[in-house]
Amino acid sequence: MQLAHLCILLQTLAVMTANIAPLVRGCDCGAHSPGDVIIGMMFPSHHKVTALDERNQPESYQCSDFYLVSFMRSLATIHAIEEVNAAGVLPGLRLGYVMCDTCCHASKALQNVGRMLAVNGSVNVQCDYTDFRPKVKIVLGARYSEVSIAVAKLLSVYMIPLMSSTSSSPVLSDKQRYPVFLRTIPSDKHQTKALAKLMAHFSWNWVGVVYGDDDYGKAGFRSFVRDAEANGVCLAYQEVLPYYFDHEHSMLHVRQVAEKIRNSTAQVVLVMVRAELVDLLFKEMIRTNTSKTWIASDSWSINWSIARMDGINRVGDILGFSFVSGHSESFDNYLKNLRATPGGYNRFIEEYKNLRFNCTPECFSSKPPSYCPSPDVLKIKSDQACSFSDPQKQNDDYLVKALDTSEAFLERVAVWATANALKNLLKCNSSSCSGEKNFPPWKLLEELKKVKFEYEKQSFFFDESGDFVNGYDMLMWTKDGEHRKIEKKGRYYALDEQIELDVKLTWHSTTNFTVPESRCSERCGPGTSKKIVNVSCCYSCINCTEGFYSDDWDLHDCKKCPAGTGSLKGSKGCVPLQESYMRWVNAHPIAMMAATALGVLLLVGTFIIFLVYRKSPPMRRAEVTLSCVMMAGLSVSFSSVVCFMGKPNIHLCRARQVLYAMGFTLCVSCILVKAYRTFLVFIPFGPLIKRGLYKLYKPAPIVIIFTSVQGLICLFWMIFDSPDTETRHPPQSLKTVFQCSEGQTYIGFWHYVGLYSFAGIEWLPVGV
Repeated sequence: MQLAHLCILLQTLAVMTANIAPLVRGCDCGAHSPGDVIIGMMFPSHHKVTALDERNQPESYQCSDFYLVSFMRSLATIHAIEEVNAAGVLPGLRLGYVMCDTCCHASKALQNVGRMLAVNGSVNVQCDYTDFRPKVKIVLGARYSEVSIAVAKLLSVYMIPLMSSTSSSPVLSDKQRYPVFLRTIPSDKHQTKALAKLMAHFSWNWVGVVYGDDDYGKAGFRSFVRDAEANGVCLAYQEVLPYYFDHEHSMLHVRQVAEKIRNSTAQVVLVMVRAELVDLLFKEMIRTNTSKTWIASDSWSINWSIARMDGINRVGDILGFSFVSGHSESFDNYLKNLRATPGGYNRFIEEYKNLRFNCTPECFSSKPPSYCPSPDVLKIKSDQACSFSDPQKQNDDYLVKALDTSEAFLERVAVWATANALKNLLKCNSSSCSGEKNFPPWKLLEELKKVKFEYEKQSFFFDESGDFVNGYDMLMWTKDGEHRKIEKKGRYYALDEQIELDVKLTWHSTTNFTVPESRCSERCGPGTSKKIVNVSCCYSCINCTEGFYSDDWDLHDCKKCPAGTGSLKGSKGCVPLQESYMRWVNAHPIAMMAATALGVLLLVGTFIIFLVYRKSPPMRRAEVTLSCVMMAGLSVSFSSVVCFMGKPNIHLCRARQVLYAMGFTLCVSCILVKAYRTFLVFIPFGPLIKRGLYKLYKPAPIVIIFTSVQGLICLFWMIFDSPDTETRHPPQSLKTVFQCSEGQTYIGFWHYVGLYSFAGIEWLPVGV
């Protein structure tokens, strides 16, 4: 039922279309050449539709402001068609064309589709267009994505291929929505990657973006946001301009955007709008003497009119990307001898020659008549115009000198892609083409998707999205007197996602010709890292902590020093750590060993005296044996000092405390015995108590018991909490201190720790 209703509706539309057939016949396109296979062409030979906002009736569109660059591109397409015919690529078959002017407007372009597909002044409405065989088998164009999107949707009904060399919006790669669309350029998803990588290459992380509110601008902006984030680029602002620059509020919008650009700290501005809007924006920048670094999208990166506008040198540096280009000597000669294709007509050439060679002095007066073109278009006028009697017979090299004809390279590629696809479809050999010439257009679409050919020493083919992935040329607008010239400075390789500069760039927006800065925060130098404030490009710089370093600019985190190295706060690198311990050659160990040696000598001297006079009454009263044992304990304590010298190891750490503890305990035990004996001499108790206390006076057992208890403590200490070696790193020091860890139960030696620490022996392993 739904299909039946649809057919009835389409039949009704067919009747309505037939009623307006006479009008369509009277509204032919501007250029035509007969042929066996007709190629449709949609190029804007004019900038705009006049008074579009005042249009209340469906009358014809009136276009104004001749579009010289797009006119040159259309001529490149026509010249390539003539080259294919002359070269005999399709033997016995001639390519023809019909060209319509879109006037940069989608509705005008849709009207042109109806003209191209009309048979006897109308389009037959059908439910199934599989066998639909219009004269136009393919449409080349349109220039802008906004127009291509509209045309591609309509042509998808008939499955007629649409091939553009300039429409770069990423949405056109969606084959579900635009199955008939092909292009000889990359998608803008590659361009926005190139733009983001260009900004990252020059360390610009704080940029402004101005884009149009058409499909090209909005899709490009969304793609750029993703790529900017991936490359560490942040947006200072984002401003939108209405894509149709004749809008009543256009200048108000332009002034508001210009004010935002002037007041922003971002010195780099990405502009993704049509050239006409860039012209208005730059005039405002020139008026207010505002200089920035401008990044041009492909929509205006090679616009000759902007490059020659008055005061262009005051806006700052301009960089951009354009599609791959190539110069053709034969095309330049064609432009110098411009004529319509024999057997056809070209009213756009007639209009150009009138603008160039027709004498109109009244248009240069202070109050020119209304029929005169705009001042920018008047620049086309030849100085010798009034000396020619017939403008249509004149030619010169103005187009070659005024425009970069190499930018029309991809229009020529589109024609050769079509020719190669036709060669396969029509089964052409060196002498003839045996295939059916009046084929349905969808068959050509199938062949185009598979075509692969060589042209000008380059290989071309369409990927699965119908795009060429052939990269971009990087351009810089350099000073050329009072104007600018556009020079190729590098290349972006889309497959490798790499930028390659051919030469070092000279910057005119800075006093020392170095790369201009555009950053939210100052760069963080070596020894510091970023501390994010709000967005990733706005941060403060903090010094790296001890043990960490940074050896490059703008690091997000400091790096940890490798094992065996260290760094101080704010270090740019790591150095090997010095080992610190009590070295034998240091002054402190030498002094300690000297004092130890002196102590041992005194003990030996005392021992000799005791030994020589051991039988004298004083010595007998001093208990020589006990004194000698006490001296032995002191000798053991003195010997423990040796274990504090040199690099600590587990055996030294265990020996030094045990030796000192045992020697010290043995000495103190002897002192205790002597003290007990003195106590007994002066005890005030009675004889009975004295006799009892005298019985407890057993020097040897007392010394053995106390020393044994200390020995057991040391044994348990060694078993359950043995000392070991450890390292530590003092703050703000590049030393590794080797020392002994005494264990957790070191409190068991509280009876001598105080003296030990007071003597300064405890920290001997630390070194000085």
